[in-house]
Amino acid sequence: MSDIERLKFEAANAAIDFIKDDMVVGLGSGSTASYAIEALGKKVASGLKILAIPTSEQSRSLAQKYGIQLTTFAENPVIDITIDGADQVELKSLNLVKGLGNALLGEKIVALASKKLIIMVDEHKLVDCLGNKTPLPLEIVPFGWELTRQIVSQHGCNATLKLDSNNKAIITDSNHYILNCQFPKIENARKLDKDLKLITGVVETGLFVNMADLVIVAKQSDVITLQRE
Repeated sequence: MSDIERLKFEAANAAIDFIKDDMVVGLGSGSTASYAIEALGKKVASGLKILAIPTSEQSRSLAQKYGIQLTTFAENPVIDITIDGADQVELKSLNLVKGLGNALLGEKIVALASKKLIIMVDEHKLVDCLGNKTPLPLEIVPFGWELTRQIVSQHGCNATLKLDSNNKAIITDSNHYILNCQFPKIENARKLDKDLKLITGVVETGLFVNMADLVIVAKQSDVITLQRE
């Protein structure tokens, strides 16, 4: 296991300590969330009783593999805790950029339904200001995507359609496209989030503003927890 994977593993295992019996749990997507789902599966096998709502088909498949009982929003519209990763975490605000793994819309819906959102990251995901370290993903409708990209680009970014290895547009779980938007700096995440969502064709943005309650950070020396004020 590489150093980065070890840190993801440690952050994931620290996060699941917050999950207790009879909770409804949101299961995030991506590599760090995968470690958490596997660890949760071991706890379930040892007697932990939870219900889970996955954010993606990938996390659904993993939960089923590890014997975690799934539920729906129709049965449980409120989630006690969601555990998920992030692509960037702004240190001062704990605002996030998320969704580069193509599960953006599901991650945002589950996070909004959660009483507590716990983010698991390695220390390399921490930034002083959101922006150029990774692109900001936007989930958009396929119809007229070229026009959507053109309008999005007017907000100060280089927007490109996310493609697979065959140069075809990536299709999300919700049958949308992803625009990867490279911003030099995002100084007002709340305003940018609102402005982008006003564009016809934009379904959701990868800006998670004032949503993370705790951020668990695995560093080379230890694991620390940051709390939103």
